[in-house]
Amino acid sequence: MVEVKVKTSERIALIDITADVNRVVAESGKREGLCNLFVPHTTASIVISENWDPDVPSDMLRQLERIVPREAGYRHAEGNSQAHILSAMLSTSINVPIHEGKLAIGRWQGVMLAEFDGPRQRSVYVTVVAG
Repeated sequence: MVEVKVKTSERIALIDITADVNRVVAESGKREGLCNLFVPHTTASIVISENWDPDVPSDMLRQLERIVPREAGYRHAEGNSQAHILSAMLSTSINVPIHEGKLAIGRWQGVMLAEFDGPRQRSVYVTVVAG
């Protein structure tokens, strides 16, 4: 397992970490297999989304905030219930196939850290398994 650290600068954001993850995959020396990504946080997630058009992540974040508003009478004392709910909805782990030494994702896809309670220092654990 390799830990990738990501410093977020906004309260809510999607940060493209595809290059960092592909670097870890390449350094593993494994040409075929599976890459597991896990975020050990209760207010962040890991997703695959379009990473070419910056309007897609902003549209996604805007819609997520409509679905789960920041203020909705939550009882959690820390005031970040929205972040906990969004993290649970989007998940804290994904598996991505590896082909020819890199992530086997689509042309317009990227691996994104979803920050819902920033700014913070986040970790993404990357585990590469040969197939």
